[in-house]
Amino acid sequence: MITAFFESIPAMILLTGCLVGASGAVLGSFLVLRGNSMLTDAISHSIVFGIIVVWLLTRQVSGPVQVIGAALTGVLTVGLTELLARSKLVRMDAAIGLVFPALFAAGVLLISLYARDVHLHVETVLLGEIGFVWLNVWPVLGQRVPVAVVTLGVMLVLNLAFVLAFWKELKLASFDPGLAAALGFLPGVLHYALLGLTSMTAVAAFDAVGAVLFIAFVIVPPATAYLLTQRLWAMMALAVGLSVAACVAGYGLAVLWDVSIGGMMASMTGVWFALAFLFAPGRGLVAQGLAARRGRLDHDCRALVAHLFTHQNTDKAAEENTLGALVAHLRWPEPRARAAVLRALDRDRIERQDGLLTLRPKGSAEAEAIFGRTEMSAR
Repeated sequence: MITAFFESIPAMILLTGCLVGASGAVLGSFLVLRGNSMLTDAISHSIVFGIIVVWLLTRQVSGPVQVIGAALTGVLTVGLTELLARSKLVRMDAAIGLVFPALFAAGVLLISLYARDVHLHVETVLLGEIGFVWLNVWPVLGQRVPVAVVTLGVMLVLNLAFVLAFWKELKLASFDPGLAAALGFLPGVLHYALLGLTSMTAVAAFDAVGAVLFIAFVIVPPATAYLLTQRLWAMMALAVGLSVAACVAGYGLAVLWDVSIGGMMASMTGVWFALAFLFAPGRGLVAQGLAARRGRLDHDCRALVAHLFTHQNTDKAAEENTLGALVAHLRWPEPRARAAVLRALDRDRIERQDGLLTLRPKGSAEAEAIFGRTEMSAR
């Protein structure tokens, strides 16, 4: 059964995608919270420089030395970016835009000059091809396991171990770096360790899904989960779940439509984000629109109560305390006036008798509170 699982091409493709998604989501949750998510883009491009430099020194295109070289390149990218930003001459976004194209361009030039005959292509690093992961295997405990599954599995274990070991420190450094530094948690060291692991994961992922698609798994699922929850552990769990769901749905649609598997997996992360952006409870556009509408209705309801309170028990009550007066005198469109009246009726602020609107005890109390606050403000 185990042998059949590892010999199944669809299973290996899905397993590789899920490992990439989970590894990226674990680290990406902290990067999104810290506002450093776009450093992932910089690192994913600049590792080309690290890969070619390590090849020039060792003549190896894969293995732990390449991973270490890429991690150091990621740290170099972040260091140079922060150095430029600290100079106050350029902003952080401009610093990122200056550093990673320079390192990426240097890597491309070195590949063109010294590695033309080596299986080391820029498009492979950036785009990858998850559909072919089953071709490159290692023997593991008597089973032929894709290299991408092994390396990404190791990175997932390392990433989880790092997060679990420094959960409290990472959480505090993400929300309050100043307090974390005051308590001696070394947020700067944690930051570089986090980005170093991101670089290593990117190298492990580039053979399978490519560095560019890896960015989608690091940023989009955590950003989606951020819209759905306010708890860090739930955000990370949701990000991992969304990544896995994107891989499964993306693979199915890619097979159905005969398109790029990795591209469709990454596209599905965008679909989840779009759905959350629209329909997330509390933070989605629909929820915000409904909240704004409720706020406008509540405001109109208070204005209606104040208007009725002003004219009740006066000679103009029969004229002013009607639906028609709201339209004619307050210049409200009739739908708005009707919505305000219905809101006040539902909240037991008013009652309607023969077309005349009168305040109920709750409405009178609210009006007195409104005018009481107005008088105090005037004083």
